[in-house]
Amino acid sequence: MESKNFIIVTGLSGAGKSLTAKVLEDFGYFCVDNLPPLLIPKFAEIVAQANGNINKVALVSDVRGGQFFDHLAKALQTLEEMGFGYEILFLEASDEVLVRRYKESRRRHPLSLEGGILEGLELEKKKLQEIKSKANKIIDTSSLGISEFKNVLAKWLEQDEKDRMLINIISFGYKHGLPLDADLVFDVRFLPNPYWIDELRNHIGSEQIIKDYLVKYPITNTFMNKLNNFLLFLIPYYIKEGKAQLSIAIGCTGGKHRSVSVADWLGVSLRQRGYNSVVEHRDVASRSDDNG
Repeated sequence: MESKNFIIVTGLSGAGKSLTAKVLEDFGYFCVDNLPPLLIPKFAEIVAQANGNINKVALVSDVRGGQFFDHLAKALQTLEEMGFGYEILFLEASDEVLVRRYKESRRRHPLSLEGGILEGLELEKKKLQEIKSKANKIIDTSSLGISEFKNVLAKWLEQDEKDRMLINIISFGYKHGLPLDADLVFDVRFLPNPYWIDELRNHIGSEQIIKDYLVKYPITNTFMNKLNNFLLFLIPYYIKEGKAQLSIAIGCTGGKHRSVSVADWLGVSLRQRGYNSVVEHRDVASRSDDNG
């Protein structure tokens, strides 16, 4: 396993470790939060025996583990003796920002005990001094918004921009209602309707006979070109803003013919351009008398 595929996430409390775990999950990492350090080598063995089923792992370990956290250095030394590559991501922020975050969340610092937040932070910094010196990447989250933080993390991980978002393409019929989770909706009821052709009525849009029928019409090709160009322009901006998933809904009357074909074409086009896209046909199993 490459070192950047096994990441130890640590750092100051309130600096964004929980957010980091969520972002890494979006990037395809298997994340474990607050794993006792003594279990890290054993977990690494399990990953090694998974035969590639777990390709990327992130473990969050910090002072919440109490006295168990003191064993982190020993656990990392054991990983090195095992020949197991890893990298350390250390998160920090200014005292002012950390205090504000704690006040907003109304949570107590894990090391504050009877003292205040600042006293807890000072103790934590001393505990983390050694692990910080070994960190491969230190990120100060003081002035980073969520989308900026995702971009910084993705750049460090050399994450391909197109792998940072899953695109769901859903065909549906307006007779059965809009998909509730759709971000973008395109109505293709203006395209020629195969339902009105007797020999096509009982076929569905994923079959070649329906696609051949639709592609005969110039309006279909013009629309597909314009839709492709529009989405290829738009999607990079969604990724830049840190969106992890985009749902594109394509609708016709019954959700069996036109929307299905267009969704299939769009899925192929985006995958050919390197985007991670999946296609779902929501209403193809609905009643046969739905017109298109």
